[in-house]
Amino acid sequence: MSENTLNAALRGLGYERKRMTAHGFRGMASTILHELGWPSDVIERQLAHGERNEVKAAYNHAEHLPKRRKMMQAWADHLDKLRTGVLS
Repeated sequence: MSENTLNAALRGLGYERKRMTAHGFRGMASTILHELGWPSDVIERQLAHGERNEVKAAYNHAEHLPKRRKMMQAWADHLDKLRTGVLS
């Protein structure tokens, strides 16, 4: 599914381009996950961002799958709390 498809769906829901984009969800998730205390390496790998440090990228090929699974469950739990209005 392309980003344009998601953006069209957002427009159909009444969100203006300046208000929200599909990519904006990625930025929002990154910000909130950092605020929740998740490690940057895990967040960046989940967002499929490559390592910017060339030396680190050459040697570190970690996928962080167990941590990413935990993080995504925590993200789903956070979204459920937002939906129900029960934030702790």
